[in-house]
Amino acid sequence: MKKIAFKMKLKKGAEAEYKRRHDEIWPELSALLSSKGISNYSIFLDEPTGELLAVMELNSLSTFHELPAHALMKEWWRYMSDIMETNPDNSPVTIPLKEVFFMA
Repeated sequence: MKKIAFKMKLKKGAEAEYKRRHDEIWPELSALLSSKGISNYSIFLDEPTGELLAVMELNSLSTFHELPAHALMKEWWRYMSDIMETNPDNSPVTIPLKEVFFMA
């Protein structure tokens, strides 16, 4: 099992809407993420900066990297693009984070 973390950024004032959309996450999206071996997926908000910290466990980086090609993932990104900083393809701008400490 591998753990990865990355940062994303919300547009100012979008905090409540971001939470609402994730509280109502599409069941088929949850199923897709699980089918790609993603588990224990958490997203934390730094309220003063609007930065999001995402942490997830996954079985394989290769199956994780298949997600951007999936139509459902593209639709979710389009749905979220009005409230987040995004790339031209609507995927969220992500900044990978390097693990420097772990305590089991």
